[in-house]
Amino acid sequence: LYTASDSCEGRCEEPFSEEDECHCHADCERSHSCCEDFHRHCRAEGFSRRRDAITDEDLLRVSERLYGADHNKARPSDVAINPQYQASPDETGDQEDRSPQPLYKYVNEKLFSKPTYASFIKLLDNYQRATGREEDVTAEELREQDNFLKEVMKTELMKELFAFLYEKNRYSSEQEFVDDLKEMWFGLYSRGNGEQDSSGFEHVFSGEVKKGKVSGFHNWIRFYLLEKQGTVNYFSHNFDGPWDTYPDVLGLQFSWDGFYKEVGSAFIGCSPEFEFGLYTLCFIARPGRACHLSLGGHSLSIQTYAWTKSTYGHGKKHIATAYVISS
Repeated sequence: LYTASDSCEGRCEEPFSEEDECHCHADCERSHSCCEDFHRHCRAEGFSRRRDAITDEDLLRVSERLYGADHNKARPSDVAINPQYQASPDETGDQEDRSPQPLYKYVNEKLFSKPTYASFIKLLDNYQRATGREEDVTAEELREQDNFLKEVMKTELMKELFAFLYEKNRYSSEQEFVDDLKEMWFGLYSRGNGEQDSSGFEHVFSGEVKKGKVSGFHNWIRFYLLEKQGTVNYFSHNFDGPWDTYPDVLGLQFSWDGFYKEVGSAFIGCSPEFEFGLYTLCFIARPGRACHLSLGGHSLSIQTYAWTKSTYGHGKKHIATAYVISS
């Protein structure tokens, strides 16, 4: 059901982009740039017809609707950040702490009692951050996954996302969508030593350590909670999004128990369902490519990658990573 960068499945009539490995629009035959399966998918009735393709315009429209539906995001009075030093591109890798104060001056923790926040936070301690160590998933942790999915699906934002994907023939029921979200985000795969040691959710939201460096870790709530504990130390930022309200976007440098993250982009002040929904949309619509969105009239792009070394269902792929492009 997912589009792939080397296939026309779900991509017929998608506009030309230089980022694509091959193309599926009507003129690709003239330029000899069609994907190998162009004729199979784009010359027959069904899923891959024009009406089911997710166009660039569709993404701009639906992302604005999701932005408007984020009713659980922080209000301006709920979060105060102190970004301090802005690092130049040649400074992000030098592991120097140029910001003496924490990033977060204040967060209204009443936010965390909202059902989607509370169920999200319960998931964060379910993981061993070191890759190569098998994840032991308990029955309680599985229940926490189900509860998080149940809570986010109650929100207008996720209902809006499902309605869009249903209209585009990606899912035939909400239950099918929820079941797929669980596999896509929480299904385990191996990043090292053949152990079932990782998942898209762990990587993106909780964070991992691989080869002595922080990998993933793109969530503001996780950052705030660990900074408050004293295990995360904010160093600097290299990008500050165009917003004067939330969700803001930062590209930042930090250490986590001494492990360094050179550029960790994050939405600041959004609800868990906002990130979860936008990353899901982009993974389904533009895996492996920049996914161009519009949020409150501002352009923003998200990059996702699929885990290619294992699949689930009928050849579907788990999420390897998803993050805001902060440059």
